[in-house]
Amino acid sequence: MSELFLEKAKTLEPLNPNKSTSLFNGKSSGILNWNDIAYPHWYKMYKRLLGNYWQADEINMAEDLRQFKSLTLAEQDAYLKIIGLLSTLDAPQTRTALILSLYATDPSVQSIMAVIAQQEAVHNESYSYVLSSVVSLDKQNEAFQLGRKDPVLLKRNEAIAGQYNAFVEEPSMENILKTIVYSALLEGMFFYSGFAYFYHLARQNKMVGTSTMISYINRDELEHGRFITELFRAVLNENPEWNTREFSEWVYSSFRQSVEHEIEWSAYVLADIHGIDLDELAGYIKYRANKMLRMMGLSEIYPDYTENPMKWIRAYADNFDGTKTDFFEQKSRQYTKTSDLNGFDDL
Repeated sequence: MSELFLEKAKTLEPLNPNKSTSLFNGKSSGILNWNDIAYPHWYKMYKRLLGNYWQADEINMAEDLRQFKSLTLAEQDAYLKIIGLLSTLDAPQTRTALILSLYATDPSVQSIMAVIAQQEAVHNESYSYVLSSVVSLDKQNEAFQLGRKDPVLLKRNEAIAGQYNAFVEEPSMENILKTIVYSALLEGMFFYSGFAYFYHLARQNKMVGTSTMISYINRDELEHGRFITELFRAVLNENPEWNTREFSEWVYSSFRQSVEHEIEWSAYVLADIHGIDLDELAGYIKYRANKMLRMMGLSEIYPDYTENPMKWIRAYADNFDGTKTDFFEQKSRQYTKTSDLNGFDDL
């Protein structure tokens, strides 16, 4: 690669200005004054992220434990495989957010990425928590092995794993931009067929504790995706040499490939689930890809999927589409905190 590798941002450099001269490869003292940052509205994003605070083990899973045994074998298998999938995405995302922050010379980006990394760690903890609530340790370990062994899942994750590792090995501006693109895909599209499965169960009053957990994860990911897409646009604006037709075509190609793999994975894991329309789900995946591209300042690639074909999902995630919803859809889903009185005595 002809491009020079970037250096990690200095921790403290008092001779530099507090307001960074650039998001990456700029100059900054390392001192963060939220009232003096290059992109002032990012403070609101930081505050929204902090407002999403929650803890996995405060969600009552007693009823899910009872219900899991009554799920069909296909439903149980999908449940375990999708939890395995989600864990393979959130675990590396924790580290990737931290690594991006090491090269960010804007301290506001460092702070926002620190919150995102912490939330991804909570998400990964939540997958361990829900599995420990409903299945044996052997089953839990089996689910977490899927990301290493399942051929369909390995194929699905190959491109993102390759890019994340390339960024570690070659921390260039090109790899920063490409890693941000895959982070946008992860936060805004890769999770969503899995989320849809748990919301599908909740529509039937099944595994509501799990779906409540997922809705909180979903809410976090919406905020992560919003910031990541804004970061992408800002970095391109600051580095116009990368704002080219060639790079745009790489983004579109990466999205198309990712959508194809997501649809293939969804058909594989949900084929035997009664009540899920796989064609509708494929349309929903394309809709999510279009939405993320729009947020990144790019054009849609699936003109027939500009509207959400699975509108019922909006009832399970706050502000799912970022649009106005009716009273019932606006109501936040409150989780029930587990205590000695309302949870563990029933397990």
